[in-house]
Amino acid sequence: MKSFSDPLNHEEEMYYLQQYKEGSLQAKDILIEHNLRLVAHIVKKYQQPGRDMDDMLSVGTVGLIKAVNSFDDSKGKLATYAAKCIENEILMLLRSEKKKSREVSLFEPIGTDKDGNDVSLIDVIEITEKEVYEKCELRQNMLKLHEIFDKVLNERERDIIFNRYGLYGRTEVTQKQLAEKYGISRSYVSRIEKKALKKLKDGMENIRDDGAKGNRKDKFGPYEEKT
Repeated sequence: MKSFSDPLNHEEEMYYLQQYKEGSLQAKDILIEHNLRLVAHIVKKYQQPGRDMDDMLSVGTVGLIKAVNSFDDSKGKLATYAAKCIENEILMLLRSEKKKSREVSLFEPIGTDKDGNDVSLIDVIEITEKEVYEKCELRQNMLKLHEIFDKVLNERERDIIFNRYGLYGRTEVTQKQLAEKYGISRSYVSRIEKKALKKLKDGMENIRDDGAKGNRKDKFGPYEEKT
């Protein structure tokens, strides 16, 4: 264990805190130096076989520095406040290491084939670059489509499209069922549906065009329903 300076007494600590508030960087260094024993004490609680003590001390010291930088008298004693900051930094390090330990590389060998060659995850996942691209493009198109529903369709058009195609958790219905709901002919429902689909198609094309120009904020003004 390294040799650390003794903790400051209350009067000394208050003096150097005041000096630091007034801009003394030397006072800050003294506050950090005389609280390194606290860092070592907390690190010892989390020390594990095979873990580098110096790395843990470095991380704990970062917490101590943050504590000195942000401490004020309303937060109680510096040591109490610093202990929480030091532990936070150490716990973040441990959580990060634990997360990394669960990550598996796609190229990490998981076995061998009949010829004794290493087989990795990337070898057994049956997916092509084209499939990945198509899925990403479909997702992007769906997000864009959701953006323009309210901008280009009126309430009845939205209701017809949502119900015809079972969107937003609804059950698909026929044009005949929609005609009965609205008290109109099936052919009229069909015309509304075609008109709404064309609006959506044009809206998607406008988004693509404006996206290429780097501006699509005001392409669609407030919708005014035509009667």
